[in-house]
Amino acid sequence: MAELHDLRPAAGSHQRSKRKGRGPGSGKGKTAGSGENGQKSRSGGSVRPGFEGGQMPLQRRIPKRGFTPRKRKIFQIVNVGDLARVEGSTVNAQTLKDAGLIRSVQGLVKVLAMGDLSQAYSVEAHKFSGGAVAKIEAAGGSATTVGPAAAKADPEVTVEPEVAVEPEAAAEPAVAAEPAVAAEPEAEAEPEAEPETEDEAEIAAEPEPEAESEEEAENDG
Repeated sequence: MAELHDLRPAAGSHQRSKRKGRGPGSGKGKTAGSGENGQKSRSGGSVRPGFEGGQMPLQRRIPKRGFTPRKRKIFQIVNVGDLARVEGSTVNAQTLKDAGLIRSVQGLVKVLAMGDLSQAYSVEAHKFSGGAVAKIEAAGGSATTVGPAAAKADPEVTVEPEVAVEPEAAAEPAVAAEPAVAAEPEAEAEPEAEPETEDEAEIAAEPEPEAESEEEAENDG
């Protein structure tokens, strides 16, 4: 039987603390175990786990697979074996909330097949597994799928009543345009007279010789 004065710590669990920077005789003098230069020798020079000096770390170099869907639906899970905690035979979001099986009435509810049923239940949920439907119907109950939970209306937002729009008046028919009168053809322009030359102008300027009278002609004869 072990006695109190014979208790010893486990081998290797108790180590003496290292005295650093207490002279060369301590074994950890001068640089106190931090080496000569570099980031790790400075005060506060430690780096976070996974940091590799700025290069792409291992956890980001390894192959990437899959993604998080943007339209992912999160369901509150309820097993058929937990339905016994609900009072009555009607199971919906409100009765599940009252029984402490779900947290929010506004969330989505999915029923799974783990457990057994001892009585018939009329279950309403947003989704069922195939095994859960089989167990509920085998016990004489019914499984009804309901629509997604409706979001709560914001009390600060007020909906304005719709204003009835009066029908527009019918447009009057357009007046038919009168046919255009055909324009009369323009009279042909007379050709311009050619300018007279200098010789022709001189000839026109000279007076014509007067005709001799008959008497002068007879005298000459």
